[in-house]
Amino acid sequence: MHVLLLEPYHTGSHAAWADGYAAHSRHRVTVLTLPGRFWKWRMHGGAVTLARRFLAMEATPDLILTTDMLDLTTFLALTRARTHHLPVALYFHENQLSYPWSPADRDVRQGRDAHYGFINYASALAADVVFFNSRYHLDSFFDELPRLLKHFPDHNELDTVDALRAKSQVLPLGLDLRRFDACRPRPPAPSPQPLILWNHRWEYDKNPEDFFRTLYVLAERGLDFGLVILGERFRQQPSEFIEARRRLGDRVRHFGYVPDFAGYARWLWQADLLPVTSHHDFFGASVVEAIYCGCFPLLPRRLSYPELIPSEYHDLCFYRDFDDLVDRLASALQNIDRIRQTRLRHAVAHFDWHDLAPIYDERLERAAG
Repeated sequence: MHVLLLEPYHTGSHAAWADGYAAHSRHRVTVLTLPGRFWKWRMHGGAVTLARRFLAMEATPDLILTTDMLDLTTFLALTRARTHHLPVALYFHENQLSYPWSPADRDVRQGRDAHYGFINYASALAADVVFFNSRYHLDSFFDELPRLLKHFPDHNELDTVDALRAKSQVLPLGLDLRRFDACRPRPPAPSPQPLILWNHRWEYDKNPEDFFRTLYVLAERGLDFGLVILGERFRQQPSEFIEARRRLGDRVRHFGYVPDFAGYARWLWQADLLPVTSHHDFFGASVVEAIYCGCFPLLPRRLSYPELIPSEYHDLCFYRDFDDLVDRLASALQNIDRIRQTRLRHAVAHFDWHDLAPIYDERLERAAG
């Protein structure tokens, strides 16, 4: 089967997903992309550019697979002479209905933010099958969709909610986890200083305020730890991180984005503890990567995280509130030898493409009829 994969926002986890599936699928996958920048313009105009590029192709695929960053209705309208008979699958990495917008965003201030959610809604209507990367993501989308539709003055089309849910499924994010194995260092003598890891985007929805507030409390208690701060940043001077670098001083072993994969992987293998404070995560790719590399997670009992960890480990890994996080992280630092012997790699290994690509292939074959 020939799959055409459309990704208007080809960067980060979006790029890794598209390229990973293309590399591991038993199908022939052609990937058409646009650079991962100007996300709002990609949701508006990306469909026009990708439609033009598709029409210039000679081959016609058996199925189209695209992501939530595409205005699928515009793409199909512009290519209807060649796509009217093709099945279409839509994959939601995130959505603009339940994604927590920054209150500083100018579209929020001017009341224009609902349109991006409507693009997601209309694209889902146009698709034959809709995939979400977690159950939490699927449920949060359908919790919010009726509120979006009721926002409009009449003809709210609320009956479409059940119809969309009926063609929606959970399909976890595929990750190239085995790639980390090649970067695993030979086991040296473990450092006596426990190493805490941040490997997420430097953005408000990842809640760096509470993450660093936790570390400040532990530092004031005199507990010993080092800190590795990885992840991409999209603001010039994210103040929470600049303050943390100043206040935590020599504890900071690394500060900033690591562009090469090997360097990033080596830090994950060295880290001991991953306290997560995010306000938002539809899946949690960075969390899964760290766990796979032997990092012990401390997670909030919400969002998508309970789906990532088997239930028998929930009491071990999940905290209730800020005070519980502080206490659990303090205990982990004081008992680091025991923590280092607790490995959850096996609990997340099934997110590797070697396990998930055949499932993707089967789901898309079914969608193609």
